[in-house]
This record gives sequence, structure tokens and C-alpha cells, in this order.
Amino acid sequence: MEEMNILHEVASQFQGKGDVREVKPLGKGHINDSYRVVMGEQAYVLQRINHHIFKNVEQLQQNIARVTGHIRKKLEGSGVTDIERHVLTLVPTIDGALYHRDHRGDYWRMMLFIAESKSYDEINPELARRAGEAFGAFQLMLADLPGEPLFETIPDFHNMEVRLQSFRESVDADRAGRLNEVACLVAEIEARADEMCKAERMHREEILPKRTNHCDTKVNNILFDLNDEVLCVVDLDTVMPGYVLSDFGDFIRTGANTGAEDDRNPDNVSLDLEIFEGYANGYLQKASSFLTEVEIEHLAFGAKLLTYMQTVRFFTDYLDGDTYYKIAYPDHNLVRTKAQFKLLQSMEEHYVEMQRIVLKAAGR
Repeated sequence: MEEMNILHEVASQFQGKGDVREVKPLGKGHINDSYRVVMGEQAYVLQRINHHIFKNVEQLQQNIARVTGHIRKKLEGSGVTDIERHVLTLVPTIDGALYHRDHRGDYWRMMLFIAESKSYDEINPELARRAGEAFGAFQLMLADLPGEPLFETIPDFHNMEVRLQSFRESVDADRAGRLNEVACLVAEIEARADEMCKAERMHREEILPKRTNHCDTKVNNILFDLNDEVLCVVDLDTVMPGYVLSDFGDFIRTGANTGAEDDRNPDNVSLDLEIFEGYANGYLQKASSFLTEVEIEHLAFGAKLLTYMQTVRFFTDYLDGDTYYKIAYPDHNLVRTKAQFKLLQSMEEHYVEMQRIVLKAAGR
């Protein structure tokens, strides 16, 4: 009851249309806690921001305000009428702020609830194509975002050099005493390390730009209407500068896997080329107009890179004694590591075909 009273009190700090009538849990987010709030006749989403992960809430919210404001202008300019269904709408506090901090030190934000919408956790090739269009259009609309680059809400989130540095420190420390049993897998990681740091080298050479990226391009971060037409991209906490190949690659890593991210049976895990092709076609239909040749040529590499990166992240946590990711059983992170590595191997086997699909989709 105390928690519900706090939720009602927090909701009342925002500029909703009426008194708080109802507060119910919404979704199963891994980072933020979300609630559906009804104030008057209008529904809203109230979120507790995890400030242990997003340490600068002020700049986080400013990022989201800049991004959604820019998209809103683009939608208005293209004649979209039901704009609130096609971009997230932040609701300010009664003091006009972008977030509220309660007496316990928790941070909160509110947005309009988008009714008659749905999301997917698993997809088919047609939904993959539509998802590709959604993320491609998202990047296209933000390609000319004015002003300084966005704030990095999680610094070096997709920086492979930094991830490998942490991995090597964990190998040297062997905090959980697990290194001997996985020495062969460490060798596999190191054998690919130089290639996988290519994006950072190309950026330093000024041939691979950083753009406004979503940085969490899972299919469940797209809202569809009841007819499976795309409404908008959501979960904007990680929108920040990055490489487009990372955004492309993360969708493929999560959406085009025939198995589970933590599949105990490696035989279940491989790259689904039909979903890869569907996403590539949709993405490049929207994004090819602003991408450079170098970016297009490295989209397929991005799929390998993000899968390798997640392999390294799971493996690092396993060597550290499971301090970051939640685990359901003792070797869960090792199972995740091996499943991601199997997906990487499948991508390596199909890499020529992946490149052919991308270049064809781009009209090359």
C-alpha cells in the first residue's frame, strides 16, 4: 500500500489532465520500472529511471527531449496528423521539468500512453522488413539533428576496444578461478580481436562517422498498430552517438537468431538469412540515402561485431563471477557465451551471402 501511495504521489507531480485514478504495473522492463497511469480520461506511462545505470538523468532526459522534438518537427513537415502515435511525448512536471526526483532519491518521468499498440519479441521476415524501415527512418530523421552531439548516456557502450580491455583484465585477474576450463574460448576471442576493433580504427581515421543511434535495436523497441503497421520507435534511453553498423548489427544479433540468447543446445543456434534479408531490405530502403559507401559496406560486419561484443560481455561476467548479468543457474553466463559464439560462427560461415544481400538491397 505504501508503494502505491508513493506512485500516486509521484504521478501527481506531472502535468496530467485530471486527478490520478489508476496506477498499474506495465511490462517487464529489465532496467526501468514502468506503470500505466490514468489521470482524468488520459492514460500515461510513468517510469522510474534506473539512475544506477543512467547516472546523469538531467542529460538523459535532455537527449530524449531533443530527439523526440526533432522527430515531431519532421512528422509535422511531412503532414502526419496523429503525431502522438508516431513519436513519444514527454509530459513535464508541474514545475516544467523533464523529470521528478522523489523523497527517496528515485527519478521519474512521464509520457503519453500510446493506445491500441503492441510489440513483438519474435519476428518473421515481413516484420523484420518493417522493423528495418522503422529503425532506418528513425536514423534518417535524426541525421540532421542540430547542435552538439547527444550526451553518451552509457559511455563506450559499443566500444569494442574498451570491452576487450575489460575482458583482458578479467582474464588476468581470474577472480572466480574459472580460467583453466575456458582457455580455448579465450584463444578464440583473441584470434578475432584485431578485426573486431576495426570500427574504432576507422573512426579515428575519419572514414567511419558517428551518427545519432538508438543503441538498443531490438524488435520489442518498436510499437506496431493492431494491423502490424509501424507506429514508432520507443525506449530512447540509449539514443546517443554511435556507428550505424552497430545499430544494424544489434538487431540482427537479437532478431535473426534461430535459437535463444542462452540456448543450451548450440545446434539450435544459427543465423536466419531470411530475417537478415528482410531487415536489410527495409533498413536500406530508408537509410541508404544518407549512408556513406563505407557504412554500407560494413553493415554485415556490424552483425558480426555486435555478436562478438556480446560474447565478450557474457564471457567477461562469467570470469568475474557473475557480477553484472542476472543468472538463473551457476554456468548461465558460460551458456550465453557459447550460444553467442555459435551465432558468430554461423555469421562467419554466411558472411559472403550477408554482404551480397546488403549490397543488393542498397542497389550496389
